[in-house]
Amino acid sequence: MKLRLQSPRELATRLRLLARRSPEEVEEYLDSHHEEWEALAEADPHDAADILEELGEEAATDLIANLDPDDAADVLEEMQDDLAADILEELDPEDAADLLEEMPADEAVDIIHRLDPDAQRRLVEKLEPFFTDEVRQLLDYPEDTAGGHMTSSFASLPVGMTAGEAIERIRQMNEELEDLSYVYIVGDDRVLLGVLSFRELVFKRPGVGLGDVMIENPVAVTPWTDREEAAELAQRYHLYSLPVVDERGRLLGRLPNEEIMEAIQLEASEDFALATGAGAHETVFTPVLGSVRMRLPWLSLNLLLALLVTFVIERQTGIIQDEPILAALMPVIALLGGNGGFQSLAVVIRALATDDVPGTQVLPVLRRQLTIGIMNGAILAVIAGALAVLLIETGVFDSGSSAISVALAVSIAALGNVTIAGFAGGGIPLLLRKLGFDPAQSSSIFLTLITDIVGFGGFLAVAALLLG
Repeated sequence: MKLRLQSPRELATRLRLLARRSPEEVEEYLDSHHEEWEALAEADPHDAADILEELGEEAATDLIANLDPDDAADVLEEMQDDLAADILEELDPEDAADLLEEMPADEAVDIIHRLDPDAQRRLVEKLEPFFTDEVRQLLDYPEDTAGGHMTSSFASLPVGMTAGEAIERIRQMNEELEDLSYVYIVGDDRVLLGVLSFRELVFKRPGVGLGDVMIENPVAVTPWTDREEAAELAQRYHLYSLPVVDERGRLLGRLPNEEIMEAIQLEASEDFALATGAGAHETVFTPVLGSVRMRLPWLSLNLLLALLVTFVIERQTGIIQDEPILAALMPVIALLGGNGGFQSLAVVIRALATDDVPGTQVLPVLRRQLTIGIMNGAILAVIAGALAVLLIETGVFDSGSSAISVALAVSIAALGNVTIAGFAGGGIPLLLRKLGFDPAQSSSIFLTLITDIVGFGGFLAVAALLLG
């Protein structure tokens, strides 16, 4: 394979696309073009990580082992934590420890968490003492807490300093800092007193005291705060990162922006999984039996609820026998309602996730979804009715009843189901929140039950009145 390219990024783009089709070819190319692989990993670790994820564990391990430790660590940081952990297990423990020591401690701990306890212990024992203490501190906190993801890389300055002294101190510690969005002001025993953005600090007069210009009582979390709760706080107050303090208010660390963003993405994916009845913590790599255990309870509930729909249909079998065309049209009504309901459901769940629906806005939100349902339902009712007339009059569908009567039944049912589905799609997550449950908790199962009962039962009931 020949790739005449001008830059590592262009090479990465081509290799990433090719790896999805022919990973063996990409692996062979990188093995025989070591200098290009090194340049790519150094220039863009994220792209390099994407390529390795396409190649798989064995090939990725070999390619990581051939990189400079600093570059290899940068690439591992960008990879999925599960795969990065698998790669570390395949490496010599001394080499694996060297790679972890090149990372920020919080990033290293994210990967270590994916190892089994014995592998964790063996690897931590190989770490240098200066790094081991920080790693052990983070491992003491559960993985889903702020403490498990905080970093010790932050700027903290004593309250008695002036702005000029603060800037000089920051200049001296510059290489130790990953981020300089905020400067934390501390008092005796490192108690957090205030915060100041670095931009504000730069524009202050050199002689002004930090205590005079800092923002007092800043938003902070404890190491035991759930990471998703911390992310919600950061969103609410538009903060780039959050200080982490102990029970006495002493500054322990900082929850960085990348961890906040990851928590937000994780919560969104969990909400989507919950809405469909999947496990909140299930991934495509979850063991098969684990996935079965997470999904089966909701599927079983779905089966029981589906029986209600069958009872509704069974009560109307007479009209289906008299007019078989109704059986062909029933899915149309149910699908229209289902899709309309899911649209409302998605909009409301997203709004609840970002805390955009206070209690005073519940009724306006429901009225809005109902109005949208009525308008969409009316338009679709006209279209569905017209199509029913066309299909019957042209002989595509055979009907013993008037085409107009059948079309009228279709139109009324479509209007009713899309309207009710829109209202239910908005109402179900709001009701679940009111009852203290997660708004996304299997909302789709209950929505499907409503749209199927109204769609099938309502359509057959209207048809019985008009055609019976």
